[in-house]
Amino acid sequence: MRYGILTFLIMLVVVSQGQTAILYIDDLGGNVRGTGSRSDPFRDLQKGIDLAQNGDTLMIAAGHFISKQYAYTESLCGNCQEHKTDVAASRGFMIQNKGLTIIGSGIDSTVLVTNAGYGVMFLNSRESRIMNLKITGGMRDLDGAATDAAIVVKWSRVTIQNCLLADNTNRPESVVVGIGGVMGREGAELFIINNRIENNTWDGVALYRGATAYIADNVINGGRGAGIGITWDATATVIRNRISNYWKGIGSFGDTRVICSNNVVFDNLGWGIIATGTSYMDATNNVVYHNGNCGMAIWSEECTGRFSNNVVMENGWRKEWVCPCVGIWNYGNLFNFDISFNNVLNNTDGSYGDMPDYSERNGNTSLDPKFIDTESFKPAPDSPLINRGNPLLSDPDGTQSDMGIYGGPRAKR
Repeated sequence: MRYGILTFLIMLVVVSQGQTAILYIDDLGGNVRGTGSRSDPFRDLQKGIDLAQNGDTLMIAAGHFISKQYAYTESLCGNCQEHKTDVAASRGFMIQNKGLTIIGSGIDSTVLVTNAGYGVMFLNSRESRIMNLKITGGMRDLDGAATDAAIVVKWSRVTIQNCLLADNTNRPESVVVGIGGVMGREGAELFIINNRIENNTWDGVALYRGATAYIADNVINGGRGAGIGITWDATATVIRNRISNYWKGIGSFGDTRVICSNNVVFDNLGWGIIATGTSYMDATNNVVYHNGNCGMAIWSEECTGRFSNNVVMENGWRKEWVCPCVGIWNYGNLFNFDISFNNVLNNTDGSYGDMPDYSERNGNTSLDPKFIDTESFKPAPDSPLINRGNPLLSDPDGTQSDMGIYGGPRAKR
């Protein structure tokens, strides 16, 4: 058996959950179901899920665990104007009506191949965790209204941690949308922490009706759509993520509420960070670097928020597509936004578009940030970003905040 490296982690989980069972899963095959013990593990992951009780822990050995594709018809549509719309989808692994902790042996060794649109689905599943594994092999549903993803969560509270959600790329040409990383649907409460979401065919993380999420310390790279999209009436705290190579970076849409801090948003085709609809976006201490069109954008008369302590530079390398090739673009109402203490420079068509030049107003500057490199975006000791940020924000050591991702109260210590 291949479980030794996880002994300490399992002990922590069991202590936190009280008297619950630990069940073991292995891909040994054969015509044996197994009992779930360490010496006689379940051979089929879904069987183990189905037989587990609320609060149990499933420990999955190294190997490939392949799901059948099951038809799944929804009576509610996550992203249709008419919410009560039937959607024809498919699902792979299902955790329903109970909370489980599902732990793999590592992202390079435990691989879940879903063969479905909703790869791993949590439904009415409170206090679930999934960690230390890879989810791949999704197959796009033909119904374009299906919110396909490696992980789909509805009416559940789920922690997704230390996972690799990657290479969910099987998409027929007739369907525009693809397969995302994580989709938070109705009633979802998500903690998405320290994952890699890479090379999928739709949004990295998308939140829909009533979903809420804490999205922190993830690498979200390579896909279509948005790296992180918060839509309808969802809410999110988005901190310390790296988002790149999507059509667009981070967006607040609809009537959402978003805290967006200390993220690096770079090398996306369109905008980096946007607020639109009637949303509220508080975007502070981000680095928005080398996106194809604009760095940051206010995109409606009704959205409100704050852009402060951000470094916005080198944007506008692609012919205008979704917005002009400027640092910060206004297509809304400047009375609704605090634009202050940003360092905006070297954007192809200027620092600011459709708005006054803020370069020497409200603490905004246009100075060489003196980054040590453009991988870490760490400022050199003599950087003008240090202690020059918004005085209403403090760094972890209590000094006046720096601009950029190493400043502000949510910076890594």
